Amino acid sequence: MKRREFIALLGGAAASVGPLAARAQQAAKSHRISYLALLPGEDTTLMKPLLQRLHELGYRDGQSMVIEYRSAEGRPERLPQLAAELVRANPDVLIAGFGTLTAKAAQAATTTIPIVFTSIGDPVGAGLIASLSRPGANVTGLTSQASDIVGKRLQILNDLIPGNQIVAVLTNPDTPFSALAVQELRTTNAGRQRLEVFEARTADQVSASIEAAIKAGAAGLITLEDPLTLSLSRQIADLAAKARLPTIYGNRNFAEAGGLMSYGVDRRQLNRRAAEYVDRIIKGAKPADLPVEQPTKFELVINLKTAKALGLSIPANLLALADEVIE
Repeated sequence: MKRREFIALLGGAAASVGPLAARAQQAAKSHRISYLALLPGEDTTLMKPLLQRLHELGYRDGQSMVIEYRSAEGRPERLPQLAAELVRANPDVLIAGFGTLTAKAAQAATTTIPIVFTSIGDPVGAGLIASLSRPGANVTGLTSQASDIVGKRLQILNDLIPGNQIVAVLTNPDTPFSALAVQELRTTNAGRQRLEVFEARTADQVSASIEAAIKAGAAGLITLEDPLTLSLSRQIADLAAKARLPTIYGNRNFAEAGGLMSYGVDRRQLNRRAAEYVDRIIKGAKPADLPVEQPTKFELVINLKTAKALGLSIPANLLALADEVIE
């Protein structure tokens, strides 16, 4: 073989190996993904379906992705410091776990690293995004509120306590979506029940508000979920049970903790969708161009054990609609 032919052959082989090597290097790249949590144990609850979906999409722990997790363990004042720690590691994507405060802390920590929030009631009202269709900047994700979900909770409760009676609403006024939710309840109610709103910003105020609702003669209770009420799910369920107060919640955790029933978004599905947002961003999509999704899957969970303890008979139509019945 002539020297010139040998050099040409060697050059061609190098050219063909080059793209293969580049693809192998790209496939082997490890993407850094950070997760900021407010609630204790999110790594074993809300984060679990997110990781499962990432695995289904081909990501492997310690190989194609490295996960960094920080939790404020229920203490919101710790979120800014933890967000700053995660940002210093320069992740490819920063995931904001449950709650508006988590996403706000992430947003305050960086204007360049893509942020995907997983469960926000009113992201526009909270100032996180410009609009659902065009979020703008570096933030996008999933909202946990549909336009009529709170009203449907009231309709379900009306099946248990018909007639013109007092329905108490427990809400944290510091939660951005609470005002919208209360307005939706008033619109849905249209004078059929007497709605009384009880506000709570702390654990002590939650107990006091439920006691005040009982003294006011409430025949039923609707809770508007936020990190505070979710962290007190068992306590709230116990208080309602002792008062024999039929209550509907927005998260299945309450029904699993002994609450009568819950109707709300399937948060496992939300977190699986959040994983798909992470995947799209890693592959080049910009958060500003990814519309914020509203939930499409909801679940009704009824705790029959609690219903029996309260002396309630659950209508057959509700049982038929239930996604899960706890017996």
